[in-house]
Amino acid sequence: MTVLLAAESGGSGQDLLLPAVPELIWGLFAFVVLFLVMRKLVFPSLNTALEERRALIEGKLEEADAKLVEMEEAKRAFESSLGDARGEAARILDEAKTDAESSREAILESAREEAQRIIERANTDANAERVRLLEELRGQVGALSVQLAERIVERELDASTHAGLVDEYIQRLAAHN
Repeated sequence: MTVLLAAESGGSGQDLLLPAVPELIWGLFAFVVLFLVMRKLVFPSLNTALEERRALIEGKLEEADAKLVEMEEAKRAFESSLGDARGEAARILDEAKTDAESSREAILESAREEAQRIIERANTDANAERVRLLEELRGQVGALSVQLAERIVERELDASTHAGLVDEYIQRLAAHN
């Protein structure tokens, strides 16, 4: 719409794209001032921080190289002791097989007992959750029945009448179950 207005007024399209000369001068002045302030205040601390970071990274790289050499030496020592460890491992494995056979039945019995306890606990939790849900459902049914009764009677029930109606309804529900 602005282009149409500019075309109607006889202005060129460049008037819309380029700001006025005073704006350009003030913008250039602000840019130069900002650049000089940043050059004086920000760039030195930024350069210092970058230099410190570079030094820190170089130090970490040197430390990593030293640890790599240390790890290679440890690897060689490990490989040399690996042969001895294999013989020891075979002996330990034979011992472990013997011990495993002797304790297998004890572990299985313990696992069976634990499984039974878990099943009993799960059943108890399920029953407790069922009771809780039934109580919650009874409360909701009671509230809904009171709302329905209020609509039917078109008057509000007092607390004792409400409690009596809820108890009666719950007893009828329990009798059906």
